[in-house]
Amino acid sequence: MDRVLRAVVVDDSAYVRKVIKQMLGRSPFIDVVGVARDGEEALTLVQQLRPDVVTLDLIMPGMGGLGFIRQQMAKEPLPIVVVSIANETSQLVLDALDAGAIDFIQKPSALATEKVFEMSDELIAKVKAAGTVKMAGIRIPESPAGKSSPAKPRAKGNSKVDLIVIGISTGGPQTLKYLLPCFPADFPVPIVVVLHMPVGYTEMYAQRLNESCTLTVSEASEGDALTPGHVFIAPAGRHLTVTRVHGGPMIAHVDARPFDTLHRPSVDILFRSAAEASGNRVLGVVMTGMGNDGTEGAALIKAKGGIIFAEAEESCVVFGMPRAVIEANLADRIIPLERMCQAIMEVTSGEDFNRR
Repeated sequence: MDRVLRAVVVDDSAYVRKVIKQMLGRSPFIDVVGVARDGEEALTLVQQLRPDVVTLDLIMPGMGGLGFIRQQMAKEPLPIVVVSIANETSQLVLDALDAGAIDFIQKPSALATEKVFEMSDELIAKVKAAGTVKMAGIRIPESPAGKSSPAKPRAKGNSKVDLIVIGISTGGPQTLKYLLPCFPADFPVPIVVVLHMPVGYTEMYAQRLNESCTLTVSEASEGDALTPGHVFIAPAGRHLTVTRVHGGPMIAHVDARPFDTLHRPSVDILFRSAAEASGNRVLGVVMTGMGNDGTEGAALIKAKGGIIFAEAEESCVVFGMPRAVIEANLADRIIPLERMCQAIMEVTSGEDFNRR
């Protein structure tokens, strides 16, 4: 980074405020300029200090974190990283993402110092990533599903691919909420998604997506047959791979192994298995997120003759994962979010995917 980020920490616990301030202070690129005990105090402090990033607890007396997000976003959008206790606030976390929060991290329920400090590196990375966000990228456009929009190409039985795999991270919940409802119920191939999320959220998130999509959306389970018109979300904390046995349908496999990956689930591991299962009939899509998970897997898909799309910088919340794929010269097309559904439909309807 070429600048120091000014951060405000919001939490009703004085101990947690102190610990988060200490953790962020380990980075020379983050300066905690203020702390607040609740949403009302945070709104005033943000107006006074004009920070670059806010870390935010959700459950607080008075105005909670969700109320703060909604009011702050209505006044002036600001990068917000939610720091929440797992499971106890799962619904609230998803509501916070819907309201405009950039990312979230689990706060240990046990407040022993060593447990809280275990999340230090991840918190620093997420705050630094949030500091690079262009706020226009947070304003994910409303999905055109169900509304008047240009006709999409329809499946003609000559799809160029048998499987679509999507890798996505920071900004992913908002982005998928826009993208997936755009597809029709008769979409001709399965879609498999790796989304970097803490354990305890993917099943609930998949259920929410299912309510807004004509496709069926579910958290993947061991042995699921990958069927057309179905979206499978990798369960947090476990890798998702696909196999094909004796020319039959592709099957999902869920496993915590390997343990030595930076992310679990890993986009690279999903993409690698997709390349092995479907050869040149795979479309890999790398979308918003920090880091480079997916680049190695995209190279394997390309080596097998498959297709790679990358989300354009203009619509990414964080242009990390797509940038890595693009800089490795692996992207067949670079596509903004609002045109991604159309581009994918062109591939599955047999049209020339290189058409700009």
